[in-house]
Amino acid sequence: MALQRLLRGDPSKSSKVYLAIGLLSLVKAIAVRNDRDRFRREIVDAGLFLGVGFALRRFSRVKAQKRRELESQVPDWAADVIRSEATSKGLQTIAKRHLGSRSEPEPKTVRERARSVFSNR
Repeated sequence: MALQRLLRGDPSKSSKVYLAIGLLSLVKAIAVRNDRDRFRREIVDAGLFLGVGFALRRFSRVKAQKRRELESQVPDWAADVIRSEATSKGLQTIAKRHLGSRSEPEPKTVRERARSVFSNR
């Protein structure tokens, strides 16, 4: 899994998922403890998932702390302007205008897609 994809979204929620999978792997390792090879694989999996889960939890805490530090340095009036609905809609309009000018309509059929691929080269 790519690191960017791992850190995208809410790392605290992702950490809970990884910790849960790690705990399940640990329980599974205990269940198959008589089979040496499977036990070893499950312990390794459990360790990896638990390690990623703890790392994501730590990253989430550091990220939240940095966000609080940055927000404390911004004046209240500027924070209110940034969080306002008008600013949000204005930024969305600008982004759509900027990104929309580059996009072309999506070809509908396989034949149109193939033609567009070969015509661009």
